[in-house]
Amino acid sequence: MAAFTLKLPGPMTIFPSRLLLVAALVLPSAVLPSIASAQQQAYIDDRLNQLQQTLTMLTGQLEQLQYSNTQLKQQMEKMQADYEYRLDTLEKGKGGGGARPPAPTPTPMQNERLAPPPSTASAAPPLAAGGNTAGADQMYNEAFKLLQDGDYAGAERGFKSFVQRYPQHVLAGNAQYWLGETYYARRDYQSAMTSFAEGYKLYKASPKGPDNLLKLGITLSALNRKPDACAIFARFGQDYPKATDLQKRRVDQERSRNGCG
Repeated sequence: MAAFTLKLPGPMTIFPSRLLLVAALVLPSAVLPSIASAQQQAYIDDRLNQLQQTLTMLTGQLEQLQYSNTQLKQQMEKMQADYEYRLDTLEKGKGGGGARPPAPTPTPMQNERLAPPPSTASAAPPLAAGGNTAGADQMYNEAFKLLQDGDYAGAERGFKSFVQRYPQHVLAGNAQYWLGETYYARRDYQSAMTSFAEGYKLYKASPKGPDNLLKLGITLSALNRKPDACAIFARFGQDYPKATDLQKRRVDQERSRNGCG
């Protein structure tokens, strides 16, 4: 009898293990697929955000190249105009003392000796008082380089300083947008929302106006303010009917993602 009592706990201790094994075989068919599905969706969302961020950075680089190309073209036009004017004065034998051809728009360059007549197409972008194009471009490029390097705090300071110092510069709308991106990349959605809203309000007609409005809606969605986000997406088509196909597709994707009617 004693031996029997000693052997009895053996099967009893194995029984719970068998129950766990049975549960492990049964649970995957009911519970594990939903867990796997949630993890897969989270992974897809994360990858989508990374791809969108990469696309945003590449777009910014393209904009920089386009702006640099425009600046270079303007410099070439000024050099050509200067060369033609010097050649014309030499041919006429006036030695540089003749009257200059009238300029369509007055600029400080008119007071300089042998300055070329500026054209409307090559007029320098407006700057804040005391600003200069070279200094503004350098500040913008340095801030964007910090953004590319992942130094979001440094880029924030750079773009914020740029907007404060050169609020009328042709790149001010871009700087305001990238300022918002420095916050969004750090998941500071409240500051990002404020920055994108200011970009849309102050630089609505700038090349970055559509992007500011689009990212404002995305940021509102990240803050779980989906009705406000849907209202922004609905407004996009009204304010920017000539937006790019890529921007329109992004709006449609975000509307579908947020269940906008």
